Amino acid sequence: MKMNGAQIIIKSLLEQGIKAVTGIPGSANLPIYSEMSRSGITHILARHEQGAGFIAQGMARSTGKPAVVMATSGPGVMNLLTAIADANLDSVPIIAITGQVALPLIGTDAFQEVNTYGLTFPIAKHSYLVKNTAELPRVMAEAFRVAVSGRPGPVVIDVPKDIQIQEIEFEAESNYTSPKMPEPDIRSIIDAAKMINRARKPVIYAGGGVIASGAFNELEELALTGNIPVAVSLMGLSAMRHDSDLYLGLLGMHGNLSTNLLVNDADLIICIGARFGDRTTGKLAGFAGKSSLIHIDIDPSEINKIRKSRIPISGDAKSILTHMLPHIERKERREWLTTVNMVKAGNDRSPAYLPNHPVSIIKKIAAAASPDAIITTDVGQHQMWVARNYPFARGRSFLTSGGLGTMGFGLPAAIGAAYANPDKEVICFTGDGSILMNIQELATLSDLNLNLKIVLMNNGQLGLVRQQQELFYDKNYFATKFSSYTDFTGIAHHFGIRSVSIEAGMHGSFRPEDYLNEKGPILLNMHIDTEYNVYPMVPPGEANITMLKEAACE
Repeated sequence: MKMNGAQIIIKSLLEQGIKAVTGIPGSANLPIYSEMSRSGITHILARHEQGAGFIAQGMARSTGKPAVVMATSGPGVMNLLTAIADANLDSVPIIAITGQVALPLIGTDAFQEVNTYGLTFPIAKHSYLVKNTAELPRVMAEAFRVAVSGRPGPVVIDVPKDIQIQEIEFEAESNYTSPKMPEPDIRSIIDAAKMINRARKPVIYAGGGVIASGAFNELEELALTGNIPVAVSLMGLSAMRHDSDLYLGLLGMHGNLSTNLLVNDADLIICIGARFGDRTTGKLAGFAGKSSLIHIDIDPSEINKIRKSRIPISGDAKSILTHMLPHIERKERREWLTTVNMVKAGNDRSPAYLPNHPVSIIKKIAAAASPDAIITTDVGQHQMWVARNYPFARGRSFLTSGGLGTMGFGLPAAIGAAYANPDKEVICFTGDGSILMNIQELATLSDLNLNLKIVLMNNGQLGLVRQQQELFYDKNYFATKFSSYTDFTGIAHHFGIRSVSIEAGMHGSFRPEDYLNEKGPILLNMHIDTEYNVYPMVPPGEANITMLKEAACE
């Protein structure tokens, strides 16, 4: 059967079970769009390619399945780069299919030509430039396997326009199946279990790999059997039930002081699916220097990269923990847990927040929201307030930009999550600095009429940058305060989205259930005071145990 390249691409997407893609059409990918119009695949028309990339991320992060984004050549690709790099650092499986100028024009500085392969190769898990239509069936099938095998990540397929319209005899590749995980090293697993059994003061450090592998039950069983406290990275939030007595919470720059102190005092760290990022470890020389390390990660390149491990185990977290659990002895560890509880009680007392404090607003919204709500954030102060205080449901319920820290992530990611999970409540917490970076996606939200609630923490400034200027740059405030007033309520209204403005003095009478229970999108413009900071906080370049505490500063 003869098919052209565009038809092969669409047929391959259907074979992979793709029902919806997001993106923006242009000259270099119009053959693909023409074929898509007859395929039954739903297209979500974003208003900017970066927004499209984050919509795809919201779909993939909330479901664990690959999502597809499309862009045209040149500026379309350039706009998509940030979302690709973001997905790579946070291990998110997206497939980016980009149009390219015709093969004879590549390298001639043709209209809307950029070197997509060269630009994306360093920031994606894998990149393809398709030079022969006959390669497309293999490339399409392989791209989906690569995106989800091992450590997940983004894959880019750059398809010149002439390849899209050229016909070949088509033979379908085998349908996508989840790649088989390699068998873990049983000897290392048994050695690790013995080391855990001998430890007096062990701590589990859980990251996004636990969520990616779905190892929630295994993590909890390991913690309960061995009475081992669990700290998490930003990407590991929702890996452990927040109401567990063994849950320590967030580790690192904006984590709990007790968590940082206890990890520093541990004699063994069991790292599962985390990579010892600098925002988690602080000054590396001052991070848990007395502890041995068991490092479990699906990406062997992450093991021993930052911190030397005593027992490295490469593989899928769920599989490794499943093999390890029969060898874990039931331990009481009374002395260690007594210390844990004393340190938590002595260092994690929160002040009595006023009703207009952002933490009070977040807690009030959490109390009214569905227990299994999906929460997205942008990047900044609101991100850390949410990360520290929202009681996330276990598993894929917290979507945020961790490794790249991209402002503008929250709204489009929430759109993707809400589209992929129509039965769930989705709440996006954002700031006035962040939402402006992809505010055009309110139009996409209006098109889709999704059940998405946007909580805008509006303090008229780039809050987290201003906070660092206050604490570490002698209050030299520069380029962080917005000179003009942005009427977010009016903007949302003109996009066709219901919006409500709530002044700082009215937060006490604010009833979030009045808005969360409504169907469709709503933007809540919550005005907050400018002086609120996120505490505790580790000063840049310092060890985690040198945190600035809230009680000393507010």
